Amino acid sequence: MTKQSQTAEILPEITVVSTMYRSRPFLERFLAECLQALSDIKCDHFEILLVNDGSPDDSLAYALERRADISQLAIIDLSRNFGHHYAIQAGLQHARGELVFLIDCDLEVSPLILAEFRHKLRESGCDVVFGYQEARKGGRFEQLSGGLFWKGFNLLSEIKIPENIVTERIMSRRYVEALLQMGDRNLFLGGMMSWTGFQQLGLPVFKKQRAGGSTYTLTRRIGLMVNAVSSFSVQPLVWLFNSGIIITLLSFSFAFYLIFRKLFFDDALLGFTSLMIVMTLSLGILTTATGVVGIYLGKVFTQVQNRPTYIVRDIYR
Repeated sequence: MTKQSQTAEILPEITVVSTMYRSRPFLERFLAECLQALSDIKCDHFEILLVNDGSPDDSLAYALERRADISQLAIIDLSRNFGHHYAIQAGLQHARGELVFLIDCDLEVSPLILAEFRHKLRESGCDVVFGYQEARKGGRFEQLSGGLFWKGFNLLSEIKIPENIVTERIMSRRYVEALLQMGDRNLFLGGMMSWTGFQQLGLPVFKKQRAGGSTYTLTRRIGLMVNAVSSFSVQPLVWLFNSGIIITLLSFSFAFYLIFRKLFFDDALLGFTSLMIVMTLSLGILTTATGVVGIYLGKVFTQVQNRPTYIVRDIYR
C-alpha cells in the first residue's frame, strides 16, 4: 500500500454537517467561520459536509467553486428538495468523522461555538452535547408559538424533549450510528435524537435573528407539530377513545333524562335548537376523529412503502 493511499484512508476527527436551501448569502462567512473554528481547536483532519437540499439559488455552484481552495469540503447534492430533516439525515449518513458537529449555515448560531461544544463533550465524557436557547429569539409570536410547540409535544408524547433545543449539537460516532438505525420514514429528528438515548447534555447558546425571512412559514410549523406528535405519540388516539366514551355516557344519561321527563312529566324537552346542537357536535367530533385516524394511517402507509427518505444525485469529495 502506498503512502498516498494510507493518507487517503485517514478518517476525519470532526465532520461539520450543514444543509443548503436558499443559503448563498451566508455561505462565504459560514465557511470562513468553520475553518476558523477548526483552526482554534487545532483540528487538522476534518471535513465540512454540505447537503444541497434542492436549493433554488446558486448555493451549489458557489460551494463547488470553494472546493478549489477547501480540499476538505464535501458536497451531497440531493435530486430535489426533500426537507430540512431529511437533508440532515443524508448528511449524517455520509459523515465520516469520529465526531459530528451539526449546525445550520444561516449564521443564527456561529460555527465558532464549536470549541465550547467539543470542550463540554470531552469534559463530561458524554455522547451528545446539544444546544438550547435560554430565551427564544424573535418577536412575541415566534416566542409564543415555539414555546407552545415544545410544551404541546411533551404533553402529548411519551418521549420528553428539552424545550427550545436548536439544530446545533456535537455527537459521537457511536451515537450517530445508533440514531441512523431507527429507520423512520416520517422524520422528526428532535424526538428521534432524544429517543436514541445515551448520555446527553445541554449547552445554552445565543441564537441571532436570521437575515432575511425564515424558510419555516406558519403552515410548515403547524405541519411539523402534527408530524412530531403523530410520529412519537399515540396519545391523540387515546384521548379520542376517552372522549368517545365520555360522550357516549353523556348521551345515554341525557336519553334516560328525557325518558324520565316524558314518563313522569309528559315533557321530552327536545326542541329544534337542542337537536341542531347535538347534530353539529356529533358531526364535528366524527370529522375530527376521522382526520386523526387518517393521519396515523398515512404514517403507516408511508412507512410500509419503504421508499428512500432522500435520493442523492451527485457526491463531490
